[in-house]
Amino acid sequence: MKVAVLGGGRVGRAMALDLAHDPDFEVTVVDVTREALDAIDGVSGITALDADLSDQATVRQVMKDQDMAVGAVPSSMGFKTLQAVLEAGRPAVDIAFFTEDPFLLDGLARAQGLVAIVDAGISPGCSNLILGRLEEAMDQTTRFECAVGGLPVVRSWPFQYKAPYAPSDVIEVYSRPARLRRGGKPVTLPALTDRETVEFPEIGALEAFNTDGLRTLLRTSETPDMVEKTLRYPGHIEWMLGLRETGFFRTDPLDLDGTMVSPLAVSARLLEEAWAFGEGEEDLTVMRVQVEGRTGDTMERHTYDLLDRFDTEHGISSMARTTGYTCTAMVRMLANNLYAEPGITPPEFVGRDPACFEFVMNDLEARGVRFQREVEEVTA
Repeated sequence: MKVAVLGGGRVGRAMALDLAHDPDFEVTVVDVTREALDAIDGVSGITALDADLSDQATVRQVMKDQDMAVGAVPSSMGFKTLQAVLEAGRPAVDIAFFTEDPFLLDGLARAQGLVAIVDAGISPGCSNLILGRLEEAMDQTTRFECAVGGLPVVRSWPFQYKAPYAPSDVIEVYSRPARLRRGGKPVTLPALTDRETVEFPEIGALEAFNTDGLRTLLRTSETPDMVEKTLRYPGHIEWMLGLRETGFFRTDPLDLDGTMVSPLAVSARLLEEAWAFGEGEEDLTVMRVQVEGRTGDTMERHTYDLLDRFDTEHGISSMARTTGYTCTAMVRMLANNLYAEPGITPPEFVGRDPACFEFVMNDLEARGVRFQREVEEVTA
């Protein structure tokens, strides 16, 4: 199968390398950035293609010679890139996490008879997959909470944080209102609210706060209480609140002596340097997914814990591993014809099928991404 990885950044590179090790795939990495293409140039089983994916006509042209797309472009380009892939008549598995409603492309995908799996990362992604499985397996689910974060192993002043992806996307997480559900009713709160301290073995205390990560679950799930929180080392959020409230994350331009300047653009450029991982600098991913509900007469809490670390042997970050390998597991799932329902498919739809759920989880475990599961009885 010919697979085009659209976007050769850190996660795109990890996915391309993973698929290239599988003799069932012929991989092409498409990017306009020379640095991204040079990083995979000469790797066996991978072809590098210089193309501007911001142009939809170019995307359609690229996909003519491919069997499937793996979307890994920046979020600002994600929706239109996926649209162009579907217009070219090719299925896709996507991790762009774009802000537009993916179901706007459902009619196009169905008309073409194509599967398009969106949000196929760690969170959203595995978190949705887990809820989808438990909603199908339990008689009733009453609560869903996901807490997740990508962090540097070594904490450094002032931010105690490094960004595994574009700082502008991180800033958007801190700025966009968080949509959640309480008592079956939709609730919208400012990002960074409801701060709490959560303890994790091997890591210690982390700070959790509301972010807008439920995405498609707000439409597809009937679980009455749902929230997604981001995890950071204590102290980081005070800096972000200060910057946000001062206006450093504003998108409207300011007039500085006749020059129009975007505060967000300036902040993102400065933080790109401050949050950059050094060569070989290690990161980790920590996640806890909890689902409560009823099975028969018993109220249960299912907890899935993940602690993943930097791959020192291959130089692949933990965030690239956990996000990318979830995506490539779903690519293999489609290649093995385990899932073939046309239309826009968020991961919770995949999780409803026990065979698909086990396939993805086993594929992740084979690559060292392992969830620890605990089931306990709880009182109502």
